[in-house]
Amino acid sequence: KIVEMSTSKTGKHGHAKVHLVGIDIFSGKKYEDICPSTHNMDVPIVKRADYQLVDISADGFLSLMVDSGDLREDIKLPETELGSEITNRFEQGEDMLLTVMNAMGEETVVAIKQNTK
Repeated sequence: KIVEMSTSKTGKHGHAKVHLVGIDIFSGKKYEDICPSTHNMDVPIVKRADYQLVDISADGFLSLMVDSGDLREDIKLPETELGSEITNRFEQGEDMLLTVMNAMGEETVVAIKQNTK
């Protein structure tokens, strides 16, 4: 996710440069890059999907129900504050929708919503 962008003037070789600062949407790590303004940049395709939480396995994987009724069991419980909040709310019997973000072959849970049925 780009959080800051600045452009420098053309130098003695004739190319303006763009300075980009971004934050990794999965880890929160900050990255910086400088590239010529005439070059193309690759942009990741980010998808979000909501799934209903069905179960949390002993090894930390989530059982999530897709809208079609199929189960997904390939997403791990986040090892962050969000992960402990999901566990606590699930143990209290709360019905939740989890928002899963997918980009560049990586998937993780990024948000919790109350399921309103």
